[in-house]
Amino acid sequence: MSGKLVGIAIMVIAALVGAGIYYFQVYGYYDEVAQVDLTGIELVNVVSGEPEIIVADDIQAIDANSSPIRYRACFTTTMSQALLTETYTVYEDAEPLTGPGWFDCYDADQVGAALEDGTAIAFLSQFNVVYGIDRVVAVTDDGRGYVWHQINACGEKVFDGEQPPEGCPPKPATGEGTE
Repeated sequence: MSGKLVGIAIMVIAALVGAGIYYFQVYGYYDEVAQVDLTGIELVNVVSGEPEIIVADDIQAIDANSSPIRYRACFTTTMSQALLTETYTVYEDAEPLTGPGWFDCYDADQVGAALEDGTAIAFLSQFNVVYGIDRVVAVTDDGRGYVWHQINACGEKVFDGEQPPEGCPPKPATGEGTE
């Protein structure tokens, strides 16, 4: 009889641990970014190389301090893709990262499909928002916008323990600029 109790206790503990891990992965570490903390959506100007705030409404964002690539945001804009491509830096090889299912304005599969079929265009918002991580913004032809953080070429090498490729800024000291 005690063997059955031990087996049941192990299964209950395993189920609780599994539920806890699931909760923390999907809900626990994410926080909605307060409207007062949202300064706007920025894109890097082609001429100046500096980020500029664009027209953006209905901004919703989430972030987590557990990883620099957990940032996601959605917004709408009245700016046309033609104006955006003439003014701001297009981001090649954009790959939207999935977000938690409960943040329903952001669907990485939908954004990825729109980028592939040309109904969305990706732009650089900020190079090295944290060393090796870029902030990327995609805007669809109907004015919906999506934001995520993506590992850049510098980060790919450095995070694999290699030296940064030519043209990358120097690797920060441990703990510096890598939060």
